[in-house]
Amino acid sequence: MDEELRWMDALGQAELVHKGLASPQELLDAARERIRDLDPMLHCIVEPVDRPAEGEPGRPFGGVPFLVKDLAVEIAGTRFTEGSRWLRTNVSTQDQELSLRHRRAGLVVIGKTNTSEFGLSPHCEPTLHGPTRNPWNLGRSTSGSSGGSAAAVAAGMVPMAHGNDLGGSLRYPAAWCGVFGLKPTRGRVPLGPEYGDVASGFAVEHALTRSVRDSAALLDATAGASLGDPYAAPPQNRSFLAESETPPGTLRIAATVAPNGGQQVHPDYVRVFEETVDLLSDLGHEVREAHPEPLGRAGHRAIRAVYGGAAAWIEEYWTRRMGGGPQPEDIEPYTAAVFDRSRAITAGQYLAGLEELQRFSRRTAGFFEDFDLWLTPTVGWPPLPLGTLNGTEEEPLRGEREAGRFLMFDGEYANITGNPAMSVPLGADAEGLPVGMHFLGSFGGEALLFRLAGQLERARPWAGRRPAALP
Repeated sequence: MDEELRWMDALGQAELVHKGLASPQELLDAARERIRDLDPMLHCIVEPVDRPAEGEPGRPFGGVPFLVKDLAVEIAGTRFTEGSRWLRTNVSTQDQELSLRHRRAGLVVIGKTNTSEFGLSPHCEPTLHGPTRNPWNLGRSTSGSSGGSAAAVAAGMVPMAHGNDLGGSLRYPAAWCGVFGLKPTRGRVPLGPEYGDVASGFAVEHALTRSVRDSAALLDATAGASLGDPYAAPPQNRSFLAESETPPGTLRIAATVAPNGGQQVHPDYVRVFEETVDLLSDLGHEVREAHPEPLGRAGHRAIRAVYGGAAAWIEEYWTRRMGGGPQPEDIEPYTAAVFDRSRAITAGQYLAGLEELQRFSRRTAGFFEDFDLWLTPTVGWPPLPLGTLNGTEEEPLRGEREAGRFLMFDGEYANITGNPAMSVPLGADAEGLPVGMHFLGSFGGEALLFRLAGQLERARPWAGRRPAALP
């Protein structure tokens, strides 16, 4: 039964509880045993959370074990470090609204997952906690910053786990770990009460899941503006779970496999992209080569200003909350370099950059008048060896350069525009490592993404794939 539970999705586990075939305590005990067996190899969990098993009738995920990324979403009474030695003694005193919604949905949080320091890097190897290892190859990166959650789901510790996304942090680890990762529309899931606007709405919250229906049902349970939120996503017409079970009809899909920067895409990733185009065509969709207008020099300058402003805010926020700034030994070389660089960003540069990106967003909205979705590989290269993406004292910004080896398909477009996007595990490379395909939708268009994801999952199932590096 435990091996069956290990690979069962969250709705399937909740159904066992609903039918009396398993108790919430049995689900919890089995998940904790899997974590005891697997986490010493992978190092996904950085903080255990002791919550009683629950399984109240009428809750979609009653009694299902769940993990929360140790970044942005707080749980009262638990250590909250955001991957930083600076915050190693910090304990949350309140619950975020999203934590309350997880609980109301019946989820039982049993731990917090690893992340890069403050989520600033596309890896999951903080000095405070050490690296999370990719379940498909223990010497490779998970990407990040939601790598701890992605690896835990891929390994079968839990059926789904929380993650967030300021520039691809849900979708990149989903691609390298072979799970489903959806980034919702700006304002779909609340950030409060502690936060209202993270980098002008670039940041969003959701999860890494084994199945499409779990992602849809979880978004049903967590979506909706909270009192006083600065943004609200367009209302949904019906449940996302129902959408995931509905055929999408014929879609107009733009497809791109050539990066704007001219980087080399790994041949296996080109192959899976072409296989995906063929699959979409076989399913009746209209696919042709096209892409939104590139950001250009002005757009890239604007991104540096807005993300630089976000880094400055992180330092200012935690300096106030911790009662003083970090000592040199409290933060990693990369974080120190980013903080130092960000202090040069003025308020005027931040707002001018934001305005430029809003102009880009309007142009991109026009692109979606002609197309329903835009397809690219999620990333362009297989998982890099552990340590490659870390900065060093001698070269603190080394990770930024190395990240260019796989971040080549404009995943930040979804954060700039606020549009929803998803990474779907649709293939594997020659070594058997997962390859994700990325779909960007129009603003408020999660329904269409879930419809297509459900169709792809039925046409080319991925739930049966098991990481060969694990027992």
